[in-house]
Amino acid sequence: MFENISLTYKIIFLMIIAYLVGSIPFGFIFGKLKGIDLREHGSRNIGATNAGRVLGKQYFYFSLLLDSAKGFFPTLIAGRILFADETVNVAHQWLYVAWLMIAFCTVAGHNWPVWLKFKGGKGVATSLGIVLAIYPYYTFPGLIALVCWIVLVKISGYVSVGSMVSAIVFLISLIIMMLIISDWSMDTHWPLLAFASVMVAILIFR
Repeated sequence: MFENISLTYKIIFLMIIAYLVGSIPFGFIFGKLKGIDLREHGSRNIGATNAGRVLGKQYFYFSLLLDSAKGFFPTLIAGRILFADETVNVAHQWLYVAWLMIAFCTVAGHNWPVWLKFKGGKGVATSLGIVLAIYPYYTFPGLIALVCWIVLVKISGYVSVGSMVSAIVFLISLIIMMLIISDWSMDTHWPLLAFASVMVAILIFR
């Protein structure tokens, strides 16, 4: 269906879809199904951590999985669509920029959902989904960061501590891999590093 649509319209369409998918407030929906508005309990956040705190531990995992999925699938599908057409006369780094813009829309949807007056979560789980979908550049640093997150949460008992430190670990791992892997040259892949830096900053700030 995409063959006859210009690249610009294709990107805009994918950005809109990504934002709308990212805007699905799974934690909020779980709360409503139990007659609880997460915005009025705990940290008043609609993300997985508060869902687990208020609704029960299993809802942390449900929300974490679904919030990750809404970052993963739009990003994965967008990448397949953008890079599938070999006749597109656009430098790869600019296709990366478009891909990352679409990915960011999923996090923007989670953080500022249109359905909840633009008051959403922190975007940690959705960012994890994005990281795993941008293969291989983010996937391997992301898996390192995920292991770090699991260990830190187990040790400290604080999801926020694990999330912030793991975000920094992800960025450092990405930089190291770009320096040592010849195919990951920064000349071509600078959008990946720039986007990762912005996302880590937003995550820590949120």
